[in-house]
Amino acid sequence: MSKKEKQNGGLIKTLFASVREYKKPSILTLIFIVGEVVIECFIPFITAKLVNNIKSGVSLSELLKTGLTLILLALLSLACGGIAGVTCAKASAGFSKNLRSDVFSRIQTYTFSNIDKFSSSSLVTRLTTDITNIQMSYMMLIRIAIRSPLMFVFAIVMAYIMGGSLAFTFVIVVPILIFGLVMIAKFAMPAFRSVFRKYDKLNESIEENVRGMRVVKGFSREEYEKKKFYNAAENIRKDFVKAERIVALNNPIMQLCVYFNMVFVLIVGSKLIIENKGSVIDVGQISAMLTYGMQILMSLMMLSMIYVMLTMSAESAKRVCEVLSTSPEIVNPENPVTEVKNGDVDFNNVSFKYSKDAKLFAVKDIDIHIKSGQTVGIIGGTGTGKSSLVQLIPRLYDVTVGSVCVGGVDVKDYDIATLRDSVAMVLQKNQLFSGTIKENIRWGDRNATDEEIIAACKLAQADDFIRSFPDGYDTHIEQGGANVSGGQKQRICIARALIKKPKILILDDSTSAVDTYTDARIREGFKNYIPKTTKIIIAQRISSVQDADVIIVLDGGTVVDSGNHVELLKRCDIYREVYEQQISGGEKDA
Repeated sequence: MSKKEKQNGGLIKTLFASVREYKKPSILTLIFIVGEVVIECFIPFITAKLVNNIKSGVSLSELLKTGLTLILLALLSLACGGIAGVTCAKASAGFSKNLRSDVFSRIQTYTFSNIDKFSSSSLVTRLTTDITNIQMSYMMLIRIAIRSPLMFVFAIVMAYIMGGSLAFTFVIVVPILIFGLVMIAKFAMPAFRSVFRKYDKLNESIEENVRGMRVVKGFSREEYEKKKFYNAAENIRKDFVKAERIVALNNPIMQLCVYFNMVFVLIVGSKLIIENKGSVIDVGQISAMLTYGMQILMSLMMLSMIYVMLTMSAESAKRVCEVLSTSPEIVNPENPVTEVKNGDVDFNNVSFKYSKDAKLFAVKDIDIHIKSGQTVGIIGGTGTGKSSLVQLIPRLYDVTVGSVCVGGVDVKDYDIATLRDSVAMVLQKNQLFSGTIKENIRWGDRNATDEEIIAACKLAQADDFIRSFPDGYDTHIEQGGANVSGGQKQRICIARALIKKPKILILDDSTSAVDTYTDARIREGFKNYIPKTTKIIIAQRISSVQDADVIIVLDGGTVVDSGNHVELLKRCDIYREVYEQQISGGEKDA
């Protein structure tokens, strides 16, 4: 077996795992399609006999009997086709539902390093356009891809039974049609394949524009964005036009073969009738041959369309299976620890880089030991590894060298859900979801009471502005929190983290959008509400961390010094320089 065949077998196996409870309607579709084809191929046979009987003279009762038989067969064929249509729709729609759920569920298991491999726009395309293409192909496979070959075989057999030597017309017509359809598909496929990669670009353009709408309008770049979108859409249009222009040749080739078959059957058949006076072939057989010829050619055309659709969806299948076959890089150990005792955090000679191929470490030789309940500040310039460091605590990434321990246990030994439930992170650009403010806060604790929510919001200094909204805590948050300010969003996210009552709270520059007075009140609330929780505060402002038990100064991914505010002012040049700049800046502003 070739490598390509093994890959295709793997794709099919991966995709068909999502059929599950829809196997029954899939099998029923196949059964009813077989019934429909057999009946359709048998009808011209009876019709031909009826035509010959009418020519030779037949009683009215015999004519009515044959007519009723034809009506019954037509109704049976219609019933089989209708039932097959219903079961096919149920099977294909159910399959795509399962496949989308499987892909989405797989994405939920991804670590940050897994997600880094796929762009968000690409994942959206795979969950929408690509799975829709696979759904269409599956629908064709269980219905048309079964119907067309069966129709082709049965019609040829019946054509030889009815027409004898006259059926040799298909020896000429069929190879011509097959060759034409294969060539059409061969030249159309490269254009179809390139379309899906361009869909990613189109979705990326839409996503960037929607997310950055305020920036676009702020810089009056609407025309530039429209042009960028137009170019992406135009590239897709060109590829589709090129492909569809080639596929459009299907129809004229089909018409050529159909009319050639009709002319050949009529001319040769009429000649045989006249010369043999109906002893070899008669009018009924000629009418049946025309019907069978149409069935044969139509089945071939449908097979060509299936071939085109399957080739199109092959690229989609690869992209979807790529998501399904990508295993999360961080998984639970065999016997995970299911309890975090306290908020102790230990970085034991930790070094970390985002990929094995990366030349530089994001953080290097970190040896920090934080006691439960301590408040720790982290200061450093942009790109010094502050966020990289704290993302190792809830095991969003795994360390490259050394170990990170929480509660005296290596984070790799914990059950992932247990560990992450004990750690709350509030980012500078945290995400709010569509729903009410109350629903967003309950992400921290789904069972939180209204009183607990209000208490958390008061500590996060969010209660006042929430109550100022007409609907208060039931105010609907638009996608991404577009209808609240940056500072309001940060405070809602802090309340969401507080209600979780975590053993470790990480604030990654999460008060950058609030004023210093509000920032101070939030930190004061931490002391009273979560005194036993370890608080790690990443900040650009010295005022946000100067009351911390320990302040860690990072530079170039390494710890250059640590201590309290007074100690660092005396001995750390970097800390003192930042402090003096901020103090002088404040004085000038004043």
